[in-house]
Amino acid sequence: MASKDDERVLCVPTSEVDALGHFQGFERDADRYLAYLLKPGIAKFVRRGDCETDPSLKQIIPYVVFWSGDRVFNYTRGSSQGESRLHALKSIGVGGHVAEEDAAGGCTAEAYEMALKRELDEEVRIDVPGRMLLAGLINDDSSPVGQVHLGVVHLYHLDAPAVHPLEDGLAAAGFIKLAQARDSIHEFETWSQIVLANLLKQDNEPPLA
Repeated sequence: MASKDDERVLCVPTSEVDALGHFQGFERDADRYLAYLLKPGIAKFVRRGDCETDPSLKQIIPYVVFWSGDRVFNYTRGSSQGESRLHALKSIGVGGHVAEEDAAGGCTAEAYEMALKRELDEEVRIDVPGRMLLAGLINDDSSPVGQVHLGVVHLYHLDAPAVHPLEDGLAAAGFIKLAQARDSIHEFETWSQIVLANLLKQDNEPPLA
């Protein structure tokens, strides 16, 4: 089996992200950033082992948050999750890297969408209808892991809290009340903290407009 370090994953130059407007934390205008970044000549595939410690590159990571009523899906990252620096932390986001195999290696929005669908199909089973919205971007330059990743946040609003993990890496998975997540926010990875602070502020409906 090939090493994860030898996988080729979709990256963009950090300088190109900053040229569009550097931000720390959350940025709602994801459409403007992705329209520019997800095209050949800007985005490129890089060996994962080379970009994991190179802050001149940002790995593009789909980050899907499942929401139903006043509850949000959460889990604890197990050892089979790809980013070892996040193991044992709680998360509300499901997703992963955009691999070169997605959409035949094209550095495009279509490749991103293929990766998003693949990650969801591999990691969870969704048993009810829902609708998904592109909600924003996460950039966190305060930690080594954050410096080399750019999160693309999708809110997935479900008719009922019915999502089941398909991987052991999503341990102790299930829906909890949003108030409970906020009360224990420091148990979560930084990206989840950013989403909780910037998007999931109310206990009823998420911002889908």
